[in-house]
Amino acid sequence: MREIRKELGLTLADVSQRTGMPVSTLSKAETGKMSLSYEKLLRISRGLDIDITRLFSTAAAPPAVRRAATGRRSITLAGEGPSIRTATYNYVYPSADLLHKTLNPMIIDIKVRSIEDFGELMRHPGEEYALVLEGQCEFYCDLYAPSLLNTGDSIYFDGAMGHGYVAVGEGPCRILSVCSANQADLKSALHPIDGED
Repeated sequence: MREIRKELGLTLADVSQRTGMPVSTLSKAETGKMSLSYEKLLRISRGLDIDITRLFSTAAAPPAVRRAATGRRSITLAGEGPSIRTATYNYVYPSADLLHKTLNPMIIDIKVRSIEDFGELMRHPGEEYALVLEGQCEFYCDLYAPSLLNTGDSIYFDGAMGHGYVAVGEGPCRILSVCSANQADLKSALHPIDGED
């Protein structure tokens, strides 16, 4: 966003005036300290008179810095790991014993069978990768048409985009999801069934 703003010769105050959003919010979004909802991204794209997809393109990443191995590792045996049940999914969290992870893996059994029954789409900071382990599901999001994913198919996307998985067919549907958001942010996006967490 900062590169686009500078390219257009605008200050944060200019963008604030064009979008009606506070300078502090825009500054936090530019520095990666805050993720924005689709609605706010839409306001920014309209205020800057650009296609919204420009806000999702990424500049070349700086070269990786080599660091010493930490020796961290975690083994989760089949069928083990803490779990959370929601109205839409059953989650199992492998490697839950490691704190401050960069990535958070989840095994998700998808229960909901229609987008109407899903409710509000989920959002969380960071990015998400999902691989269908069993069955079929449709991936819904607020920027693209629904996509059918079969066993072995995968998807990688921006977690701040509203999204949800819906099982297709009669059989079970299970996915492996790996998110770059921290565990607290992911859990705050869930709506556990009363008494579970």
